[in-house]
Amino acid sequence: MESIAHSNYVRYAPRKVNQVLTLVRRKKVSEALKILRFLPKKASLLVAKTIKSAASNAGDRELKNPNLQVQEAWVGQGPVLKRMRAYAMGRGSTYKRKTCHLTVVVSDNGNGKERK
Repeated sequence: MESIAHSNYVRYAPRKVNQVLTLVRRKKVSEALKILRFLPKKASLLVAKTIKSAASNAGDRELKNPNLQVQEAWVGQGPVLKRMRAYAMGRGSTYKRKTCHLTVVVSDNGNGKERK
């Protein structure tokens, strides 16, 4: 059985979240959470929270199912927040605050079937 968890409109750049996701794809949930606990990136907290949510959606609140595995995890770009910063000679400079949408699919069958 597979379950899905989403985290939408999160204030992290998608590229930085994807760097964390490459470390936990196709790993057991318990192993993925151990990796994320010691990873020195802020996005690891977001990914760990979403993995725990997906495991909870699967009906395994204690995370003790040894067969539970992170089947798929992907991140998409969310809306970009445009901000202004003071610049030279009284002008303004724009910069972008990026957001992302994170999706994690957790499954207890490790046979790697494709989702339809």
